[in-house]
Amino acid sequence: MEIILLGYGKMGKIIERIAVDRGHHIAARIDVDNAAEFATAKGDVAIEFSHPDSAFENVKKCIERKLPVVCGTTGWLKRKPEIEALCKKMDGTFFYASNYSLGVNIFFKLNEYVARMMNNFSEYEISLDEIHHAEKKDAPSGTAITLAEGILNNVSRKKKWVKEKTGKAEDVYIESFRIDEVPGTHVVKYESAIDDIEIKHIAHSREGFAKGAVMVAEWIKEKKGVYSMDDFLNF
Repeated sequence: MEIILLGYGKMGKIIERIAVDRGHHIAARIDVDNAAEFATAKGDVAIEFSHPDSAFENVKKCIERKLPVVCGTTGWLKRKPEIEALCKKMDGTFFYASNYSLGVNIFFKLNEYVARMMNNFSEYEISLDEIHHAEKKDAPSGTAITLAEGILNNVSRKKKWVKEKTGKAEDVYIESFRIDEVPGTHVVKYESAIDDIEIKHIAHSREGFAKGAVMVAEWIKEKKGVYSMDDFLNF
């Protein structure tokens, strides 16, 4: 499989190594310094891990070129509905996940299950902590937002997530920390006057994210439509 990498930072380099180990070839490595080369790059699929400011245009160009695209960049999702509509209009192929780790996607489902159980226990306040490496630009993380949405969809007293404390009972507060060399830690907290309950996922490296993205690229290159990790993992 010929892969075009859109974004060649730390994640792009790990994706490259894993893809080559799995027998694939990197057709192009597109980053901020050579963005113009994307216009002539040819491949079977694009894997997009760039920057929030670049992701929308990168994905849009892929769909317009009928190039299947696997995107893991977070921080641009207000425009994701535009991409999904364009993909359907162009009969393209778009796969988005806030996190490609198998463990994290199991954690997403566990989070939804716990939230459904806690819906009837209003004495528990719900909040999240997320910790990432200092180079991560967006906060809260896409993974934390996905976790918060899982809570909002299952706890009727909660209406929105916030990144600053408001004191409002309807809000789910996400606190973000940026620490050198932390791949990603997410904690969902249920706190009451009597006791606390926490569920946590700790990533030890970026390997799980990168391997998942390559596996999705293998799976999606002959498909058409808009997909997510629920489709890939058959959840």
